[in-house]
Amino acid sequence: MSDSRDGFSAARRLIDLAEAVRADPELPRAALAELLAGHGERPADLTPEAFTEAGAAALRAAARRMGAVLGESDEDRAAEALNALFAEYGTRPRLTRHDGHPWHLHVDRGDEGGWGDWFLASGALALAQLLTEYGRIAWGACAAAGCGRFFLATGPGSTRRYCSGSCATRERVAAHRRRRREGEREGRGPRELPAAT
Repeated sequence: MSDSRDGFSAARRLIDLAEAVRADPELPRAALAELLAGHGERPADLTPEAFTEAGAAALRAAARRMGAVLGESDEDRAAEALNALFAEYGTRPRLTRHDGHPWHLHVDRGDEGGWGDWFLASGALALAQLLTEYGRIAWGACAAAGCGRFFLATGPGSTRRYCSGSCATRERVAAHRRRRREGEREGRGPRELPAAT
């Protein structure tokens, strides 16, 4: 759910939905509806009649497609992927303010496109805003072995590779152990610390 201090965040919604589908590719319609509600979608738009099983399937497929963009670490390829989404799912964004959220860019769900097209268009718009605002990729898929969790990297500093400090630490420890084992296999033995003086 987006932080109320930050207002509505299409990027946070994108990350949360794409991550939920990455973790559970067959995430049920009700769980998707709950996630959407947590990001400000109106309850009337999330009833089983308005957000059908077919709509949920389209949304899951769109989340998987956006996952490929979220995993892209090259700025030029990410921009090309976003431009391809704009060309395919181009829509007219508009500024809106509703349900206590501040003004934000909004992409409407068309009658023809439905939930999947809306998610691809709004997700591409959110990532394009991040790319232009930060001048770099401000998102990612965790590089830690066995993780792959999607994250936003909108803080200061260099580009992040890991979703959390614990994943970064786990990878550093694993790399240290690999180097140590390789050194031992090559007959160098473990590195000794210098004696304290």
